[in-house]
Amino acid sequence: MANYRNERLSQEIKREVMDIFRREIKDPRIKNVTITDVKVTGDLQQATIYYSILSDKASDNDKAKTGLEKVKGLVRKYLGERLTVYKIPEIKFEKDESLAYGDHIDKLLRQMNNKY
Repeated sequence: MANYRNERLSQEIKREVMDIFRREIKDPRIKNVTITDVKVTGDLQQATIYYSILSDKASDNDKAKTGLEKVKGLVRKYLGERLTVYKIPEIKFEKDESLAYGDHIDKLLRQMNNKY
């Protein structure tokens, strides 16, 4: 039962954070940020929000990370207004490395196919 609640809250947070970024927050540093996943702890007290950016530049990544840290409190405030849970989880943003890892695996597979 608790697992279902975690998944439901994760999906709801993901949907709402994407909407908050699109409508409420006008910070240019997070313009190209896409929310890929949200993981909520079992006690629903903490949420880790995974994001990716369209650019591969290190400077854009740093800007996005700084921008997300600056708007963390505002995002939590908007979540408090939109979600119907007793306590809004503390949020933490982390860059989603799965896309880069997938690209790396694709590159290795292509190299193997070219050898043989």
